[in-house]
Amino acid sequence: MNKTVTSIYLAQQVRELDRITIEEKGIPGIKLMRSAAQACVDVLLGQAPSPGKVSVLCGSGNNAGDGFIIAGLLANRGIEVTVGLVGKVPSAETDAGKAYGYCREAGVEILTAELSLQDSAFVVDALLGTGLIGPVRPEYQQVISAVNLHDCPVLAVDIPSGLCADTGNILGACIKADMTVTFIGRKLGLLTNEGPEVVGELNFADLSVPGSVFDAIEPSVRMLSYEDQIRKLPVRNRNAHKMNHGHVLVVGGDQGMAGAVAMAAEAAMYSGAGLVSVATHPTSVNSLVARRPEVMTKSVTTPDELKVLINRATVVVVGPGLGNDSLGNDSLGNDSLGNDSLGNDSLGGDSPWGSELFDIVLESELPMIIDADGLNRLSRLPQQSTRRDNWILTPHPGEARNLLGKNVQVNRLASVKQLQEKYGGVCLLKGAGTLIASRHDVWLCPYGNPGMSVAGMGDVLSGIIGGLVAQGLDMNDAACLGVIVHSLAADNITARQGERGLLATQLLPEIRKLLNGMPG
Repeated sequence: MNKTVTSIYLAQQVRELDRITIEEKGIPGIKLMRSAAQACVDVLLGQAPSPGKVSVLCGSGNNAGDGFIIAGLLANRGIEVTVGLVGKVPSAETDAGKAYGYCREAGVEILTAELSLQDSAFVVDALLGTGLIGPVRPEYQQVISAVNLHDCPVLAVDIPSGLCADTGNILGACIKADMTVTFIGRKLGLLTNEGPEVVGELNFADLSVPGSVFDAIEPSVRMLSYEDQIRKLPVRNRNAHKMNHGHVLVVGGDQGMAGAVAMAAEAAMYSGAGLVSVATHPTSVNSLVARRPEVMTKSVTTPDELKVLINRATVVVVGPGLGNDSLGNDSLGNDSLGNDSLGNDSLGGDSPWGSELFDIVLESELPMIIDADGLNRLSRLPQQSTRRDNWILTPHPGEARNLLGKNVQVNRLASVKQLQEKYGGVCLLKGAGTLIASRHDVWLCPYGNPGMSVAGMGDVLSGIIGGLVAQGLDMNDAACLGVIVHSLAADNITARQGERGLLATQLLPEIRKLLNGMPG
């Protein structure tokens, strides 16, 4: 709960920050290296005041320099420590070479990685740094595998070896750390994609770099915080009535899929919308009314019926349970050509019913949130008809792949930017380290957990965002706050009960608390 909005950088940006600090601010590189090493020692001893034998594994770059100084600092404290060297001894005139000299002066024994690991009770990973872009070389892969099989805590220096600092991809093999200490600037790859799986507890050390250094580099991403985002939700007037808080229309719930539209509608209500309506398939009406009588549920069988509902709404959420026309058939069917029917005899996923509703929604100028089956339908439309400023798209990686025609996980930052450029508005890319892109900014959500990988979570998120737009938040703020409270609600629940068995509907009362300024 102490996270605040902060900057996130790509590896090249952090290298430039490092260069500015050394060359323009006159702070020696070896001083930064010593500060980084001390920060790691502080974290290590904070976790294990009596760590036993420590193995510090060093490669041949500047990351190794940090490792050499860490080993020297530990040795000077009387802690048993060895260095496992992979690669060549650094040149004496370099900062890493000076660090190596300090390590030898402290009496640290330099061994092969295999010998250093023997009987070690704690491992420090200083093998590979943020400059890694290609696959990990075989000699490093062998050491990484040995560390991951070694049953003891691991601290990664700056970044777990084998993780791409920009994308969070594992480059063939990667250290799985229990804790990581990163320096100067937070790297995007630590916070998204596969990064959270291998980073462990993330610690940040700014190394006392002057604040003016950061003025020269615009961060690639900014981190969201609950505390900052909740302030953007307007305070309600004492004489408010329901129409002051907006009217959300949720469109979906084809045959057999009433649950999705129900969760989205309930989430909009729990988020504070004044009114919530559902336009749904006739077969879904009874179950929706029985489950949540506060939601105004309407059977929709003709385009005109849907248009009437759209005209009354503030914002539309379209897609949950809409039905995915997997055959790509957007026609109304032979029985509908003469009576303007929406094809009520449809069978769920292969139904033209959802396609017709989706087309009618797109004709509206209302702000909208598109999720789930709506996104898959959007991906099949001509590009010239699929860009607007007043919508929010909320794809998971599979849906985003359909929208862009490529694997989006290879570079999540580039992908979410491409989604926004192609479709306009605000685009999310859900997953570990959810990214939110508007025209000018990209944000990252630092909350969330694997327990959220269950059915219905996306429906709840789309309803939350719809409820926030209805209450007057702009598209970007609604998306950011919606993602924050959705993920943080899940974190609060799993802190009490664990991750396994989390249900999407469990989030609803927790979301209500968070949006009323009660984070605990």
